[in-house]
Amino acid sequence: KEGERYFALLKVNTINFDDPEKIRHKIHFDNLTPLYPTKRLKMEIENATTKDISPRVIDLVAPIGKGQRALINAQPRTGKTVLMQNIAHSITANHPECYLIVLLIDERPEEVTDMQRSVKGEVISSTFDEPAVRHVQVAEMVIEKAKRLVEHGRDVVILLDSITRLGRAYNTVVPSSGKVLTG
Repeated sequence: KEGERYFALLKVNTINFDDPEKIRHKIHFDNLTPLYPTKRLKMEIENATTKDISPRVIDLVAPIGKGQRALINAQPRTGKTVLMQNIAHSITANHPECYLIVLLIDERPEEVTDMQRSVKGEVISSTFDEPAVRHVQVAEMVIEKAKRLVEHGRDVVILLDSITRLGRAYNTVVPSSGKVLTG
């Protein structure tokens, strides 16, 4: 209305890409049934423009299924970020039904920009110049968003870089319990 000091919300069009009426009948994430992975995420891209064979190697050596957790463990400067970008490209090309979130914790701003420019999914980051509390907040926000999308029946893929730095952030933020935490 004209002359009002504060504007009121008149209508909600969508909630997490769905009609608001569907929200009334959703099952809360904690009440969903966890299952073993039965559907596979194909990494190899047919007619790929690059000659990178890492997605094919992942398919052969360590296939990834929907609902599965996987970890890339390698020495520094060996191409973990490039491998993660290849996985992101494979998921967006082969599985458009999956909602892709790339979560970058304690990364350099240049790495974040590179990931945002190369990946077609949602890139959420907390750079190294931000406090550990912010790293934890961003990670928990992404987990909650993923849970809400799963409640709506969406398949969600989270690619996290780096779980080590996220663990360090939790060590810093969580109040001391008297136990010595490693790392």
